[in-house]
Amino acid sequence: FLSEVTKWTAEIDDPARIPEFVHRAFMTATSGRPGPVALALPEDMLAEMADVPDGRPYRAVEAWPSPGDLERLGEAIAKAERPLLLVGGGGWNEQAREDLRKFVEAFDMPTAVGFRRAHLIDNDHRCYMGDVGIGANPALLERLKVADLLIVMGSRLSEMTTDGYTRIGLPLPEQKLIHIHNGAEELGRVYQGELAIHASMPGMAAALASLAPPAKRPWAATLDEGRRAYDGFTAPVTIPGEVQMGEIIAWLNEHLPRDAIITNGAGNYCTWPNRFYRYRGFGTQLGPTSGSMGYGLPAAVGAKIRFPERMVVCFAGDGCFMMHGQEFATACQYDAPIITILVNNGMYGTIRMHQEREYPGRVSGTDLKNPDFVRLAEAYGGFGARVTRTEEFASAFEAAQASGKPSIIEVMIDPEAITPKMTLSQIRDAAGKGRGG
Repeated sequence: FLSEVTKWTAEIDDPARIPEFVHRAFMTATSGRPGPVALALPEDMLAEMADVPDGRPYRAVEAWPSPGDLERLGEAIAKAERPLLLVGGGGWNEQAREDLRKFVEAFDMPTAVGFRRAHLIDNDHRCYMGDVGIGANPALLERLKVADLLIVMGSRLSEMTTDGYTRIGLPLPEQKLIHIHNGAEELGRVYQGELAIHASMPGMAAALASLAPPAKRPWAATLDEGRRAYDGFTAPVTIPGEVQMGEIIAWLNEHLPRDAIITNGAGNYCTWPNRFYRYRGFGTQLGPTSGSMGYGLPAAVGAKIRFPERMVVCFAGDGCFMMHGQEFATACQYDAPIITILVNNGMYGTIRMHQEREYPGRVSGTDLKNPDFVRLAEAYGGFGARVTRTEEFASAFEAAQASGKPSIIEVMIDPEAITPKMTLSQIRDAAGKGRGG
């Protein structure tokens, strides 16, 4: 059963072999492309005894690029006129991120990130162009399209980053593709690149930091234009209603510490932190890449317990929150003072948007009957506040901080404000016209 969703699954039938299996489990989980493993213990094993020696500490295996591959990469960059670096995936650490920064700065390399991997580079960096995910900046997508060299580091180039495999030609990209990944099985899986490099992210980043940049870097002249496009795309936009989410995110950009951890689940509300918030530090973005509703709250609880000194802010929609809302009790039980920004529009917004786009006016099963989230927070022993106008948010957030308790700030957003670009009515009307309605 678990073998379909893990890197390795095994059942232990001899207690003396537990250290062997556990050591292998850690090595498998952390080496190559990181992923889960599962060990099953039959019930009779739990009562047995065994004398075993102490095991050695495990250490994740790092893979470095070969000198030949590194040389070919350097030559490809030197010949390029419009390169783009796209970073993503797992297996990163703080040192790898720092080495990546050194490479990006030395080469003046235009850099984008994959879906929900914005924390891999400081979003205020002059070389950062934005994220290639859902609702990506059209200017960035144009840069991707016209690039003559695409260096993909860590990303699998999966469905979310490629928008259903439409942004890059299949199986032979129009761009010269250099694909770097920590899982050899991912190289050439979908896209056939000019050069495939099997390397871990720390090893590859350290190697890149050692490269000498070419004397001529014509692409450097495009950085200012790219940053202007990014700044324009992330500037607050006006949406229907008394609450302007863009203004709220702008306030958070100004007031949250650089190392604040932002979590979210799945839903249209995620557009606001994903597009408008600026992730500045490593490990500051925790969000699922597989559309998992309810992820944000338990992720925030875990992050706060692991990093009690850091601020942790969870974004959740009302429907998303209700998937795992009981975990707010865990936050209260373990004194984990997270701040949850609950964006309430009274419906499953993403599903409603698709209903209106595909079957305009035929709404089914997306309206929600919600509890009083402020009183729910208080019932668990936390702090609760409700925001009905933009100007109320700052004081509500500051009160949540001052309480020292797990908090819910319920932000009442207009149901029409389904995306920053189009209202729900506009989506419905456009769909109706497309069908001759």
